[in-house]
Amino acid sequence: MRILIIIVGLFLLSAANGRAGQFLAGFEDVPLMPGIEMVVNSGVAFDSPVGRIIEAYATGMVTRKALQSYYQAALPQLGWTRSGSLQFNRAGERLTIELRGTSPVTARFALGPAKTDKKIMQD
Repeated sequence: MRILIIIVGLFLLSAANGRAGQFLAGFEDVPLMPGIEMVVNSGVAFDSPVGRIIEAYATGMVTRKALQSYYQAALPQLGWTRSGSLQFNRAGERLTIELRGTSPVTARFALGPAKTDKKIMQD
């Protein structure tokens, strides 16, 4: 089973690499899965005292399982460590992917600090 997952992950990652420049808007290191497209004007990005905060949406006629499998295979190869089903950490930041709907599937990508200083948040 692990070999199958690795093969599928490599296939999906190579498919993403074949589409040069296909990354989520605002995310220089999160690939856009084949079969989904960015939702125009859906993104928000700004810097805060505790780090970057970015949100974007993408949608497409893919299955929830395919989308989940793609990102679980692709993101660790880009330095992200999986900390939940669709939650990843890297360099003090946390990327969370939330799935909505079934046909089409819409994915919400949210990046923020992995840890927040409660004192800053209370000010």
